[in-house]
Amino acid sequence: MARERKVYSPEFKHQAVEMVRAPGGTLSGTARTLGVSEGALRRWVEVHVSSHPSLATGPEEIALEPQVRIRQLERENAILRQEREILKAATAFFARERTLLANPPPSGS
Repeated sequence: MARERKVYSPEFKHQAVEMVRAPGGTLSGTARTLGVSEGALRRWVEVHVSSHPSLATGPEEIALEPQVRIRQLERENAILRQEREILKAATAFFARERTLLANPPPSGS
């Protein structure tokens, strides 16, 4: 028999995230207190932080579990690497264009 999936209101999720972010709040303690899984609470915190980028830095991030912060930093790192590769390719392209303009190939006629 399949278990019924619990549905939580946005207000409940917001209050849960605020409990985690409160001084002394922890993910595991809040999950235990509210009777929700740590995984669900972790996702709520991640969604909240990603929808409020200003919360991703500063003293508020201390309340986040290290695994959550590591995942955020890994995503940021992957994006930055992609951006760097694009910039390297663009730089090489424009350097070739500039070289061709400065030194045009000899004409055959």
